[in-house]
Amino acid sequence: MSSSDAPLSSKGGALRPIPMLIFGSRWLQLPLYVGLIIAQGVYVVLFLKELWHLFAHAFDFSEQQIMLAVLGLIDVVMISNLLVMVIVGGYETFVSRLNLQGHPDEPEWLSHVNASVLKIKLAMAIIGISSIHLLRTFIEAGAIGTPTGRVTETGIMWQTIIHMAFIASAIGIAWVDRMTQQKN
Repeated sequence: MSSSDAPLSSKGGALRPIPMLIFGSRWLQLPLYVGLIIAQGVYVVLFLKELWHLFAHAFDFSEQQIMLAVLGLIDVVMISNLLVMVIVGGYETFVSRLNLQGHPDEPEWLSHVNASVLKIKLAMAIIGISSIHLLRTFIEAGAIGTPTGRVTETGIMWQTIIHMAFIASAIGIAWVDRMTQQKN
């Protein structure tokens, strides 16, 4: 980093060493975001594998099996969307600006993202992913008691309770955020 690139204090001078170290420590998150990009690549491979499996068995599967396979694809896409929100929004919020203003592919939501908005968006994405998992569980529930059944009534109950906890958490986060904004 050249002296012209050094962060400036509020008084216009260069930061002292300790504040510069603390401020610069945000770059330690860069490998984390790169790791999430690699994880997203893994999800692309998983999506293609699941899509090929669906295509290869399209005429062998029942409607229920096709629905479960499609829900699996939607689940992968929603997790990938969550990864994009965390990677782009987190990097922009906590590490450094991406300087995408005016870029034709700039995400609409990025212009008003901050830590609070990111938390709410993440909570909503987690609820969406949980909803897909719960729907898959309900569809598979018809197999309870059969040798191929993987879902138990207790499992359904716990998944529903956990899903409701996600919803309650998201409502709590949104309520606290709203209360905080009203005080400002």
